Amino acid sequence: MNAQESLRPLVHLPGVPEAVETARKAIDEVHEHPANRRGWATTAAEASVRAARASAAVAGGAVEIPEEGTVTDPLLAGSLRVAEALGPLLPTWQRAPLQALARLHVLAAADLVGADEQERLGRPRADEEVSSRLELLARTVTELGGQAQAAIPGPVQAAVVHGELLALAPFGEVDGIIARAAARLTVIASGLDPKGLVVPEVAHFRRQDEYASTARRFSSGSTEGVAAWITYCCRSLEAGAREARSIADSVRS
Repeated sequence: MNAQESLRPLVHLPGVPEAVETARKAIDEVHEHPANRRGWATTAAEASVRAARASAAVAGGAVEIPEEGTVTDPLLAGSLRVAEALGPLLPTWQRAPLQALARLHVLAAADLVGADEQERLGRPRADEEVSSRLELLARTVTELGGQAQAAIPGPVQAAVVHGELLALAPFGEVDGIIARAAARLTVIASGLDPKGLVVPEVAHFRRQDEYASTARRFSSGSTEGVAAWITYCCRSLEAGAREARSIADSVRS
């Protein structure tokens, strides 16, 4: 069974079609904002920083970047490195997702381990189930880069990638930062938000209890749990579009 066949049933789960359409509309409107027609690089850069700060905060790190000096919080520093690397990593994500995930782990966790442990960064836990499910996820991502992409909406693709990586926790540390970054890569690669303007990470930060509980429901594998997670992710994209609009408004003013 290819990616399109395996994911197609998710597209029609209760509440998903409506949530997908609402998220798409909100993101499309942000791309039409006057500030994003020519100056989108400026708003995308601010979105990337806000996403990194929110993602680090969800992981338990600092949210504020010092006005002077360097970032000392290891989670925030790692999250900022990840955010900076997403653009260059996009082709790798589409072609070799496991290689991209390994690189994300190296960037996110570099300040969390000693010099004698640096070599283990980028290596998933030695677990047969983790390995097999990562391989399946990687095949799904690469297949979605082809003809299946048009049939499986970007919000569904991103929700599956995000939820699966949270459930697997393949590296045993900074897995949430990696999962949110991979979801962001998927949103961009799918064509849903090719400029990287939306900031769903802010919604995850503001709704941490709902984020965690709904992710657990996805990991259960139940139909209701998967539907709840996908619709939650769609609402977060919609909220991320509102955040993107606030960025664009501030740039324009």
